[in-house]
Amino acid sequence: MNVIETKIPDVKIIEPKVFGDERGFFMETWNEKAFREAGIDATFVQDNHSRSVKHTLRGLHYQIKQPQGKLVRVIRGEVFDVAVDLRPESPTFGKWVGEYLSEENRRMLWIPPRFAHGFLVVSDSADFQYKCTDFYAPEYERSVAWNDPDLDINWGVTDVDSLLLSAKDRAGVPFEVARRELEAI
Repeated sequence: MNVIETKIPDVKIIEPKVFGDERGFFMETWNEKAFREAGIDATFVQDNHSRSVKHTLRGLHYQIKQPQGKLVRVIRGEVFDVAVDLRPESPTFGKWVGEYLSEENRRMLWIPPRFAHGFLVVSDSADFQYKCTDFYAPEYERSVAWNDPDLDINWGVTDVDSLLLSAKDRAGVPFEVARRELEAI
């Protein structure tokens, strides 16, 4: 596999080796030894799969306790995937990385624990799969506003009214509120 550094060194793009012929293709999406050698030492406890239609924006989600590292990929369609560093002690605190993940590029994104995560579906629909390093804990889940001006994430959205957001995502808090809570932990 090929590991590509991002502007936040702990967030990594993973390009698996793909073996294809006239029958189709094969690729390894998780190999503990290979990922450990690439600097990703993770134990996964939960796998998730979501399907979303075009213009769905999910996020920016994180957990204040039981933070989840995530290995994410798209198996059908395309999304713009975003990770925001929520580690107050980090030199990249409050910075974000965004990458297009699709069934065509077969890229995966490693998002370490203590990052907020979200994605925007840019194809007609998308099937999104991810492995988590800790269990979902709704009592600790939080959401930062996807359009927070302090984060200034360029989602590539020209028609905000076309976005499909859950009530939880519409109620995301400003980054400044999240920052204060994280610094108090």
